[in-house]
Amino acid sequence: MAPLPKGIDVVTFGCRLNTYESEVMRREAEAAGLGGLAGGAVIFNTCAVTGEAVRQARQAIRKARRENPAARIIVTGCAAQTDPDSFAGMDEVDLVLGNEEKLKAHNYRALPDFGVNDFEKARVNDIFSVRETAGHMVDAIEGRARAFVQVQNGCDHRCTFCIIPYGRGNSRSVPMGAVVEQVKRLVGNGYAEVVLTGVDMTSYGADLPGAPKLGRLVKTILRQVPDLRRLRLSSIDSIEADPELIEAIGGDRRLMPHLHLSLQAGDDMILKRMKRRHLREDSIRFCAEIRAIRPEIVFGADIIAGFPTETEAMFENSLKIVEECGLTHLHVFPFSPRKGTPAARMPQVDGAVVKVRAARLRAAGAAAYRRHLDALVGSTQEILVERPGLGRTEGFTLAAIDTGAPGEIVTAGIAGHDGERLVAAAPAARAA
Repeated sequence: MAPLPKGIDVVTFGCRLNTYESEVMRREAEAAGLGGLAGGAVIFNTCAVTGEAVRQARQAIRKARRENPAARIIVTGCAAQTDPDSFAGMDEVDLVLGNEEKLKAHNYRALPDFGVNDFEKARVNDIFSVRETAGHMVDAIEGRARAFVQVQNGCDHRCTFCIIPYGRGNSRSVPMGAVVEQVKRLVGNGYAEVVLTGVDMTSYGADLPGAPKLGRLVKTILRQVPDLRRLRLSSIDSIEADPELIEAIGGDRRLMPHLHLSLQAGDDMILKRMKRRHLREDSIRFCAEIRAIRPEIVFGADIIAGFPTETEAMFENSLKIVEECGLTHLHVFPFSPRKGTPAARMPQVDGAVVKVRAARLRAAGAAAYRRHLDALVGSTQEILVERPGLGRTEGFTLAAIDTGAPGEIVTAGIAGHDGERLVAAAPAARAA
């Protein structure tokens, strides 16, 4: 007896933009008929930020094949875009799609064998030939209490450690009207919180008529979608934050008091070798300026440990910036050389040293996060319930809460914390 259809399973690695695009992929794959295949289909939307992310994707692909021998396995995302041949060479993989191809139904062939020969197994075009980013409409994000909206894709900068421009192409923006319509659609479907996503969001608009900046987009959304309860930004580059964006942060309470900054390092020489566009004092000054106009702001940041040529003194500067910027949500990345990037050819720091430095940064981040939790005990917070028993505050801090349905915002007092999350008391009142 032939295996029955098992539908489409999308496995997502990496950033919030990937999460959003996975919903588009699911819809396009269903339109192509993959859900009706005997054995179903498993689509991997990969990440290429680190070598570890690529390793995890390969491991998951092999596991999926063992557990689903009859399924069609498709691999896409940044790792597939930057190194399609390596995934096409995996026996477990039936089809490899590029980051542009993954968003179009006709690239998902629903034939039992996809009609693919060895030559066609990878359909990956030159991502730098893509000139526009469409405002794909989605009605919901599966399993999510908050919705993501793509406003920008690609990056025009060439940081020496980063492979992502080769996976995403040059910067291109979604027109403001399309973004606003998508937000309206999601709010109409019951979402209280929308997160704007992009690869380099603060470069938004440079390719659009009139070159509107991110701040203009944010203000337009808040003005034209009055029923939107919470608007959140994903990672931004603080050196590119425009005056209207800063004004919106300080002036509209619906824009959440949480910014995740692409800092990467706290030492000027390392920042120059990374080809970043800011110095450590720029970051410190930005955080102070934002905190002055929005005292409850919570900062997260990406920091790389063990970048090539990093000395102990240079590392100490990165360690100190955690406190100097008042960072709370720290994402620490042990340096991972990516083939084809300038940093991969620089003198490398010993792997054992990199590991120790990453651990020290994580310890500093954990201490800062605990201080943040301590400071919130006794306060009243508006918590978006993500799943039963767990939600996040406006500052994106985890909170245990025993009431409210996923997607609902509950106002509750904070009775304490367990070192990882706040513990909410009985709700003071439901948010109107």
